[in-house]
Amino acid sequence: MRLGRGYDGGMTRDDGFSAEALFPLVYDELRGLAERRLQSERADHTLQPTALVHEAWLRLRADRDQRFDDRTRFLRAAASAMRRILIDHARRKLADKRGGGVREETLDGVAPADRPAEVLAIGEALERLAEEDARKATLVELRFFGGLDHEEIARALGVSERTVKRDWAFAKAWLFREVSRGDDGQA
Repeated sequence: MRLGRGYDGGMTRDDGFSAEALFPLVYDELRGLAERRLQSERADHTLQPTALVHEAWLRLRADRDQRFDDRTRFLRAAASAMRRILIDHARRKLADKRGGGVREETLDGVAPADRPAEVLAIGEALERLAEEDARKATLVELRFFGGLDHEEIARALGVSERTVKRDWAFAKAWLFREVSRGDDGQA
């Protein structure tokens, strides 16, 4: 079992790797993903890339029994943790009634990423998508929150790149429709 991208230094383990063992090996990559993800947020966003990465790591580390076979599975879990953190952050912002200075950014055409209400709507739509098609929901997490490219997603999900591209197009359209329905108050 290899961690990919030369991260494992030749190490192999039949029982996988803990989050604690993998974190230092992929820290720079996770921080880069967090920086890119937070670039679409307001300039005065209170959550910083380092804090997002560390919070994701703490959530992964909390389950000491969790093992990861490779780098991609670890990044998949980290992407999911980052998504939950950003959604929790948006919920707190809505609860605090903060706002102002909002800059229009999009989740690849789905919805503004720096508005708490839209982040929550996307999170809720993603949960509904997971109920209908877990693979497509996982793909969105890996692509948007994990920053993986089509090739890496294809390997992680065990499908072809063509399938990833087709599923990504479907998932974006599905999320756009679901978020738009919420805006219009339609069911």
